[in-house]
Amino acid sequence: MQSEQILIVEDELAIREMVVMTLESAGFESLQAADVLEAHQQVVDHRPALILLDWMLPGDKSGIDFCRMLKGDELLREIPVIMLTAKGDEDNKVHGLDAGADDYMTKPFSTRELISRIKAVLRRSSALSSEMPITIGALSLDNKSQRVSADGQLIDIGPTEYRLLAFFMSHPERAYTRTQLLDQVWGGNVYIEDRTIDVHIRRLRQLLRPYGCDTLIQTVRGTGYRLSSLIETK
Repeated sequence: MQSEQILIVEDELAIREMVVMTLESAGFESLQAADVLEAHQQVVDHRPALILLDWMLPGDKSGIDFCRMLKGDELLREIPVIMLTAKGDEDNKVHGLDAGADDYMTKPFSTRELISRIKAVLRRSSALSSEMPITIGALSLDNKSQRVSADGQLIDIGPTEYRLLAFFMSHPERAYTRTQLLDQVWGGNVYIEDRTIDVHIRRLRQLLRPYGCDTLIQTVRGTGYRLSSLIETK
């Protein structure tokens, strides 16, 4: 059985070599790139299972720029991305996740944690991509094309809100706390505050409102949120 390939996009050679040794000891194959141009070529040529992407890279394009480009490409957006960066404050973490990153690691990190994060992201990515199209009310979500539509009209939705909506539609009629949503959508190792969920819920409702689907995302007092086609009574 062929090993999964992980692309390391990092301009510091010492860090790349350390990550390569760690990946190979865990049974993964490694691809390497030092900048966005080289990384894009590796992605096109090899289509890796996952990308470890440094935030700060030489040249005109940063890691965040490359992540946005990948998540905006219908042929490449399903490749999961873990950001590697020295930037550790919450605003930067949210910025990275909003660009479409699936997880976030702050340097320095332990090799054991790195492998744990990679395996967790690959599991989440595999589970999501294997799901059949889902329709609830007028709202439809197709994981293969990563498109969301309402009564046949495509909805322009960002990667973070897409992942949140995909989780809700895969688990309808169940109430989740903010902590549970963070764990399930972003992974338990992403250290951002619970209130961040409220921001993404507001954004998701705003995107769905023109299509009359915002009421599907319901607030559950004392708990958190759920997706339901049932109309709440006051």
